[in-house]
Amino acid sequence: LLDLILQPGRLSVVFQPILEVGTSRPQLFALECLIRGPKGSNAECPNILFEYVRRKRAEAVVDRACIATALADAGLLPGEPRLSLNVHASTLGRDPGFYAFLLERAREARIDPRRLIVEIVEHSPPMDVPSFRRALTQLRDSGVAIALDDVGLGQSNYKMILDVRPEIYKLDRYLVCGAW
Repeated sequence: LLDLILQPGRLSVVFQPILEVGTSRPQLFALECLIRGPKGSNAECPNILFEYVRRKRAEAVVDRACIATALADAGLLPGEPRLSLNVHASTLGRDPGFYAFLLERAREARIDPRRLIVEIVEHSPPMDVPSFRRALTQLRDSGVAIALDDVGLGQSNYKMILDVRPEIYKLDRYLVCGAW
């Protein structure tokens, strides 16, 4: 299944708007680049896709494929919206070349890194915390914003908040459901 997932053209992206609602009229804040697995396979469902990837410990190679797909498709969008990209914490801790790969794919798609938001997905914590922090610094130094995804769920904890020091906190829906 991993070979199928990594075949060119097998991943697809869905752009989901993230709205800023603190104003009189909601405004587009960014587009979240949501990945779907190969059509017609069990991995088409993102929950199954990424659970499988985590069990195979293939987060880094699949995150690279997801980033390449998302940025190539985003480069064709009209305007210059901010783009939010999910990346596993373990990828940033284990793949020292990920930062350069992301920036190269952005350059190829003619996307300014200052338009990018890397959302840290933390289903498992980074194994190499110094490498993780170094990757965050490299991304920030390039103008990429850092978000912490699903705060209040799963691995999300105060230590991760302190390690990441994100510019953006994306609260899990459980914390805000019914808050209106």
